[in-house]
Amino acid sequence: MKYMIADLRFKATKAWYENGWICLLLSDKKEVRFPVELNNKLRKATSDQLSNIEIICDGSGIHWPELDEDLSVTGILEGRFDTL
Repeated sequence: MKYMIADLRFKATKAWYENGWICLLLSDKKEVRFPVELNNKLRKATSDQLSNIEIICDGSGIHWPELDEDLSVTGILEGRFDTL
């Protein structure tokens, strides 16, 4: 199986919503943020829905159960913020 280095090295240890931004703390202690406007489902969501974030797949993804939206940490790091 072929893996990208980002798949092996970076995992989310914490995820939260803050003032229009989705924020991730990675296992290497770096923080990554992106504006909710970059994702079609997130831009239409309420603050409560955005705040309900789960870390999934051993830290390789994040999930919003109320919105049925999933993003991978690798995708976020590559600048892919939508599931189009």
